[in-house]
Amino acid sequence: MNRIYKIKYSIKIAVIVFFFNFTGFNIVSAQSKIGNKYGLTIINNTKILQKQIEDDPANNMVNLKKNIPGIKIDLKYATTQNFMHQKLYPPIRTTFLRKPAAEDLKRVVEELKKHNLSVKIFDAYRPYSITEKMWEKVKDDRYAADPAKGSGHNRGAAVDLTLIDMKTGNELPMGTGFDNFSDTAHPDFTVLPAAILKNRNLLKRIMEENGFKQLSTEWWHFYLPNSSSFELLDIPFSELKKMAKKD
Repeated sequence: MNRIYKIKYSIKIAVIVFFFNFTGFNIVSAQSKIGNKYGLTIINNTKILQKQIEDDPANNMVNLKKNIPGIKIDLKYATTQNFMHQKLYPPIRTTFLRKPAAEDLKRVVEELKKHNLSVKIFDAYRPYSITEKMWEKVKDDRYAADPAKGSGHNRGAAVDLTLIDMKTGNELPMGTGFDNFSDTAHPDFTVLPAAILKNRNLLKRIMEENGFKQLSTEWWHFYLPNSSSFELLDIPFSELKKMAKKD
């Protein structure tokens, strides 16, 4: 009888442990994937993201500085040099993109080497909560992503960038700076000097030949056509850096 009792007791313990482990995971999932006020699912837990990466490596968030030699990082939202005039990011020296976007960008950089050029990154991954703050400032979806839809940046599938001279590191003239909310920043605006149009066309051509599409209102903004296939993220940069170190 004692032996039978011990077996039954062990089975009960195993069932209880399984139950708590299973429900514990579901609690984390529920907390991390509850729809927000717009009905969108926002991933804010690295455990959920890690599980998605295990299921599909395309979900991996790649450290751009570490994986794409030759690029320059100048994150405007980590400074006050942006339309919000405030620091929205912590003082970081790198940024992230989903694996397919990072691979496409790496091909872009390789192609630009033939022209003695590279790229400067103004922004890539952007936490969803930052998009909400931006929308409060500029409620115009031509220039700020509507949080009711989310942004390609929130999905790690969009990048803001410009061309730079490889030797000097200087930006090539593009007619406007970053975060310029005027018609002059539109890619189809042509009342510009020939040299500027040439630079814009080169950036667009190489980006689009390597898998990106250009936003119609910002010459610097490019995104993956299938960006909506990635879930929206609101994970701090510090947590992404920790994940990247484990790769």
